[in-house]
Parts: sequence; structure tokens; C-alpha cells
Amino acid sequence: MERAPGSRGRVRTLIGGAVAVAAAGALSVTGLAGTAQAADINVAKNAGFESGLGSWTCTAGSGSTVGSPVHGGAAALKGTPAGQDNAKCSQVVAVQPNSTYTLSAWVQGGLTYLGAEGTGTTDVSTWTPDGSSWKQLTTSFRTGASTRSVTVYTHGWYGTAAYFADDISVFGPDGGGGSDPGPSIPGSPSGLSAGSVTSSSVTLNWAGVSGATGYNIYRNGTRIQSSTSPSATVTGLTASTSYSFQVTATNSAGEGPRSATVNATTSATGGGNGGGNNPAVPKHAVTGYWQNFNNGATVQKLRDVPSQYDIIAVSFADATATPGQIAFNLDPAVGYSSVAEFKSDIAAKKAAGKSVILSIGGETGTISINNAASATAFANSAYALMQEYGFNGVDIDLENGLNSTYMSSALHQLSAKAGSSMVLTMAPQTIDMQNTNGEYFKTALAVRDILTVVNMQYYNSGSMLGCDGKVYSQGSVDFLTALACIQLEGGLAPSQVGIGVPASTRGAGSGYVSPTIVNNALDCLTVGTNCGSFKPSKTYPGLRGAMTWSTNWDATAGNAWSNAVGPKVHSLP
Repeated sequence: MERAPGSRGRVRTLIGGAVAVAAAGALSVTGLAGTAQAADINVAKNAGFESGLGSWTCTAGSGSTVGSPVHGGAAALKGTPAGQDNAKCSQVVAVQPNSTYTLSAWVQGGLTYLGAEGTGTTDVSTWTPDGSSWKQLTTSFRTGASTRSVTVYTHGWYGTAAYFADDISVFGPDGGGGSDPGPSIPGSPSGLSAGSVTSSSVTLNWAGVSGATGYNIYRNGTRIQSSTSPSATVTGLTASTSYSFQVTATNSAGEGPRSATVNATTSATGGGNGGGNNPAVPKHAVTGYWQNFNNGATVQKLRDVPSQYDIIAVSFADATATPGQIAFNLDPAVGYSSVAEFKSDIAAKKAAGKSVILSIGGETGTISINNAASATAFANSAYALMQEYGFNGVDIDLENGLNSTYMSSALHQLSAKAGSSMVLTMAPQTIDMQNTNGEYFKTALAVRDILTVVNMQYYNSGSMLGCDGKVYSQGSVDFLTALACIQLEGGLAPSQVGIGVPASTRGAGSGYVSPTIVNNALDCLTVGTNCGSFKPSKTYPGLRGAMTWSTNWDATAGNAWSNAVGPKVHSLP
């Protein structure tokens, strides 16, 4: 979210979503004749990605491993281009000078490149258009007279769909690195903690283990379930009962040792350990951000926020000198005579059935939660502010990156303190929700047991990929519906998905859409009408609703946004 008007966000634009591939001529490699020697091996390590991304380096956030589709074994590489990143994943391999190597890989999905650089002679690459089945790419290179290492790589192309690669081979003389020994049994998970607790469930979180492809969860010494991520919710428990839990990491080599034990006691029947005076969020809700600063928009007190808003996110919390810890400082510019008057407005909104939450982050937010200590500091300080001011919960609007492991741990710790009525919202940028392997998306999935709604910011974005792999420009019905589809089909419940847009042309640098476009997108997603060129394969009548930045910019424009979108949201099926 922007503290000042105008375009201050990062813009990622794909011109028409076009893919430009320049071919200077057919690849020609000479001097490659000969017969492979008996000592030839595959000098690539972790060639089948059975040990995660071990030995591979991918451009930030673009690479991950998946269990399907795979060509061989239990895993494959998934590279997801986004914006100006082509999802390049590379490995430096040890080679012999004056030697011939055959480079190959099995690929499918979006447009995919395979190549080698730093060969000491002629660097090579080959590529294939997108495809729905596995295809082998093959090329060859010869090393120079003094070349001892070569970088091999795969990558996709800007604005195209994710690609998959598996069983990569760099076949030739051993350069001294030996052959891939295969994965080893993973170590013991650390940091096991109990998060949200109800009368029948306990959510567990732990630190991921390098080389692990899955985890087993043990209750009172007996294995009860498995997970592919470092978190799990154990259900079917008895109220007011103490349980002990452990977890182990697994991969194709076997199961590692058990973690330390964590104990948790389920709550009494009826659940909830605090926050009993919080009103329930409606099935379909409108969220608005209230500015605790003056940037040229209408200055409001909370009592002035229109009744169409069901969730009011007070923007923003402040960082302190302690990592992860937050504070709140009421800005005199918003006109309150005292903190007591502000607290009274919060209480009045809650009495009227509204939720008032504290937003953390914003465009210039510097709050960082990247270890266990900062996660606990966040949970403790956020809960203290909820108690002091009467906030119903928190909103996560960290626009400068987050760590999914520790952010989800912090939120589960906070939920355990605040109780089941805590409201948790998130406002990621479009780039953060393009695929389920992004840290923001991983966080949303890890906390979906306590998550109220994700209101992605469909603005300050440029063109982005929709769930059908096509590129859509912001400012259209298709942009709203095709990007919402990624979240709806990526693991979030419809009730956890909302559409976030600016309230006026001055509310963001780009991406404003009229309330009519927002309402058409809501119709398209919930009942299948008023769609653009993109029409989802099914409808989502439980969609939570819509969000805007901000109630202040809405007031500046005569509350035109909330007067139009509010009734539409509240009339959804």
C-alpha cells in the first residue's frame, strides 16, 4: 500500500504478453566426433532433483521442486518466470580440458532452454516451445585447453508458463567431482512448535530440512499423518487433552531421526481462548484500509468510515529496534484529541459488528521476521497491541519480502494467544501470488487454518499471468478474474479470496478500475456472468468479497467505490 499518491510501486509490464525469440541461425558444433571413454559419467549433481534444489542455484524465488509431473524418480524442477525474470536455474560442474560432453534434459510445460556457458570454446544452447508431455533436449560442447568447470543451465521465457525439467545429464570424462552419490537420509527437523489450538486440533510448525521431500508426524509416539511442507494440522483430537508430538524428515533415501517433542493441550469444548467480544466477519465482506497519516486524501476518524466496510485495517504498525517487534503510534495529523478517543472509536465500530485490525507493513514497511526469536517478538507485541487498543486481529502487507516459515510461525503463535475469533488478512502484490512456491503464497497456505481473507493488490503491477497461462493487462475484468483463479485453484478456500483495488485514480500509481469492473469480476467469479474473455471453469459463490486502498481515497471521491461495491458484495450468493 502506498503512503503517498502517485506511482511508487514496482511495475512489471510484458508488452502484449508477446514472446520474442531471435534465432541467429542453426546451431553448429564442430569437432565433436569420437567415442565416449569407459570413464565417462554424468558429472551433474542432483540431476533428478531428488534432493530438492541441492547443487542448483535459481534466480530468486523462481525455482522449486515438485512431485508431479516427473520424468523419473520422485521429483522434478519447476521454473516459474515472472516479470523480468526468466527462471534460470544453473549448476557449475567439474570437467576435463579438451573433452567432449553431451548435455541433455527432459522438459515439458512452458518454453524451455537448456545450455552450457564458460566452456572455453563455443557456448551452446537449445530450446523447445511449450508442450504438455516430456521431451528430451540434447546438445554437445567441447571444453577448452584449460577449462576445469562449466555452468549448465535451464531457463524459461518472460511472460510464459512455468516449465519443468528432470533427469539432466552432462555426460563425459570425470572432471574430479565424481558421480552423484544420490540423496542421503535427511536430518532431524528443528524448531517444532504448536501454533493454533482448538478443542479438536493442533497446528504444528517446524523448520524445513535440506534434502527432505516430505515429513511424518507422530502423536504420542505413533505415526499419524504426513506432510510435504514444514507445517501440519492434526485433527480429530479430544477436548481438554494433552498430547505430545514429534516430526521426522523423509526422502528417497529413507526417514531421518525424530525431532524434539512438543506438548500441546486442546482447549475445552466450544473453543476459543480469548477475543470473545470480537464480532464475526460476514460471509461476504468489504475491507478498507484507514490511513493513520495525511497524504492528501481526506483525513478521517474511524467513526467516519462508511458502514459498507466490514473490516477496517488501520495502517500501519511501526517497527521497533527489536527484530519482529511492532508498535503503534497514533498520528496527530488524523485529528484525534487523545488515544482514548481513538480506542473509543474502535470499540464503537466493533459494537456495530465491524472488525478493526492493525495492518503491518505497507510500501515502506521495514518489519522483518526471519528467525524464531523475531517470530515470537512479533506475536507477543501484536497481541499486546490487540489487548491495548481492542484490535480484532492483524493484516499482513509486507511488500519487501517475507520468510514463510517464520511468518507462519509468528501468526500461529499470535492466534494461539488471541483465540479463534482473531481476524487475519493479507494484502500481497500480484507478483507474490503467481504460484504456490512464492513465500507469500506459501505463508497463506501455511496459515489457512486461521486465515480470514487474502486481498491481493490488483494494481501497481503491469501485465501478469492468469491461471490459464495467458498474460493479462491490469485494469480489466480478465485481470481480476484470471489472477484470482490462481489463488482459488492453488489451495485457498473461496472465502479466503478477495479482490483488492484502488478506491480512486489517485489511490495508486496504476491499475485503477471502475466499480463496475469490480462488480463484473465478482459476478464472473461467483455466478459466471459478466465475464470478459476469460471465464473460470467453475464458479466460487463463497468468494469473500473486495478490498480497497483506502477509505480515505474513497472519501476523497465521494465514497463512490464503497457505495457501488459494498452493496454488490453484500448481495453475493
